[in-house]
Amino acid sequence: MARRRELNVAVIARVPFDEGTLTGTLTLDSKWPEGDWRNTYFVAENLRSSMAHAEALRPIRPPGMTMPDMALRFILSNLDVSTIIPGMRKSKHVDTNIAASDAGALDQDLITKLRQHRWDRTPPNGSQ
Repeated sequence: MARRRELNVAVIARVPFDEGTLTGTLTLDSKWPEGDWRNTYFVAENLRSSMAHAEALRPIRPPGMTMPDMALRFILSNLDVSTIIPGMRKSKHVDTNIAASDAGALDQDLITKLRQHRWDRTPPNGSQ
């Protein structure tokens, strides 16, 4: 893996799984308990858009790589990033996040393909 650049600035990547859409576990039918903040974030329009963008990544995901692995490794491939704050609700998430970090950067061809999927999210009315 290439050495990190010396910037004298720390870049912290937060929400690397896009509030869950890049975990591969959300669906268009996902529901949350009353009072859960995701009910106001994932209003129907935002959930549809987020899921469409996430689903577009599946065909380019390498065999054997999970969506969370690809998301974390994509961020780790950026030499300007100092650290990532991923969500970890279960101890197995800690293990898989560490494994993704240990696996290192993605290959440049995949990074190029993933960058083509960038979008500027504009939250719809009623969303956080």
